[in-house]
Amino acid sequence: MRGAKSAKWVAGAIVVALAATACGGSSDSGSDAKGEADPNGIFSIELGEPEKLLHTGDTMESNGSAVMAGLFSTLVDYKADGSLEMINAESVETTDSKTWTVKLKKGWTFHDGTPVTAKSYVDAWNWNANINNAQGLSSWFADIKGFDALHPEKEGAKPTAEAMEGLKVVDDSTFTIDLKSAVPAFGHKLAYIVFAPLPASFYKDAKAAGEKPVGNGPYKFDSWDHKKQIKIVRYDDYKGPNKAKNGGVLFKNYTTLEAAYEDLKSGNVDVLRQIGPKDLPVYRADLGDRAVDQAYSAIQTLAIAFYADQWKKPKQVDPKVIQGLSMAIDRATITKTVLQGTREPATGWVAKGVVGYQENAAGDVTKFDPAKAKELIKAGGGVPKNEIFIQFNADGGHKEWVDAVCNSITQATAVKCTGDSKPDFQADLTARKSQQVKSIYRSGWVLDYPVNSNFVSDLFRTGAAGNQGGFSNKALDAKIAAADGAATLDESVKQFQAIEKDLVNYMPSIPLWYYKVNAGYSEKVSGVQYGQDGDPILTGVEVKK
Repeated sequence: MRGAKSAKWVAGAIVVALAATACGGSSDSGSDAKGEADPNGIFSIELGEPEKLLHTGDTMESNGSAVMAGLFSTLVDYKADGSLEMINAESVETTDSKTWTVKLKKGWTFHDGTPVTAKSYVDAWNWNANINNAQGLSSWFADIKGFDALHPEKEGAKPTAEAMEGLKVVDDSTFTIDLKSAVPAFGHKLAYIVFAPLPASFYKDAKAAGEKPVGNGPYKFDSWDHKKQIKIVRYDDYKGPNKAKNGGVLFKNYTTLEAAYEDLKSGNVDVLRQIGPKDLPVYRADLGDRAVDQAYSAIQTLAIAFYADQWKKPKQVDPKVIQGLSMAIDRATITKTVLQGTREPATGWVAKGVVGYQENAAGDVTKFDPAKAKELIKAGGGVPKNEIFIQFNADGGHKEWVDAVCNSITQATAVKCTGDSKPDFQADLTARKSQQVKSIYRSGWVLDYPVNSNFVSDLFRTGAAGNQGGFSNKALDAKIAAADGAATLDESVKQFQAIEKDLVNYMPSIPLWYYKVNAGYSEKVSGVQYGQDGDPILTGVEVKK
């Protein structure tokens, strides 16, 4: 199982392939010449410090979500083919994609021993949606009838209700969801961490609960030594299909991927989520069959900070300028050299492996053509001050490729391009959310659910949680709303495919390349697999005695 995940900003230059299914652990028995697996063994993973407290409604980056994947389970998850698997739900049913009925599996408990009930879900969703609680993922509840009363659009407005009218508790194990209109992909959205339940204890002190989360997942919280490590341990009363084959996980904080890799080689950390560019040429030889090289559903882009003075004064930037910058990037050479063939040049905005993915959705704008690049930039009125900055986090293995992209742009167009390094992912995200990005920022997005709407609606819709660059277009919003509310999932996917092809006329971001997981693990563990979201499947790892 992928586990409870969050809409996820990708911290690093990640690289690994889809498991046979997004669920489950490895077929590896965990035994070898060195002995059997230790069911109580603890293994370690490299991790950066989570951006915020560990709240289901506010965790939307890869460091925090890796921890949340172990602590919380959602109603459903999805398999590699995009079909749903019931996790905490016994069933999720609808006849019209507008009214949904959820029945829970019985016997589930939170880590404090209290029962997981329909009320646990309804109360959690209402709390996460309430504007007073300032949760970054609150927009995910916008489909539900009554959301506007809890989260008014007008700045400074207060809620006019205590709960969304579209949520009704029928009994302890049943609740209904009434949406504003049909949303055929809503069942898939329920795999997202923001839709996880919360125990009654959460509401007594939400801040304390974010420091020491009480979840319903396969692991329970043990400790958090900030900027050093987070420890979670197996929850023996867990009722889900993905019970842990180990005793727990120690997430060790690293400020550079290079330091984590050195620790992997020396046996001081067991599992890496990614390898830095400097070590990509050698990691396969170093690790042998413990080296990982697989595809997964994520994409790297350059997002435009449309709020920056550079792009809005004296007038809004012409998309031709962004098209030109895109055509000035030699993706083929950069992915082959700097990234050692561990990425594939992107031809659109939707990641591979997602329902609705299509080849060459962006047309010619992702093709390297210096002459056309200069022509488009000139036709669009030029780059203000003839200079751009690309913001990135220094702890994610990005400097090398950002430098290469900047060199490509400058050589092709004479536009000065400089990398704007932030010390870590927290600082990078803070600059984005406080609208301090000078012109462009490095952005990575991994699927939350395997449908193309996740890479369009959740990134480019006005007000969407993932839309941190301030992009907004009413005509595009209307098309997205129509696609979200299509009669069937197939029709919704087709409409989003058309919207993706139309994005070239807006250029909310510049597609760069599709991610792969390039990672590795130590001799102390076996059964290490990576899900469709690129993260290690924690529950399937076995620790050798």
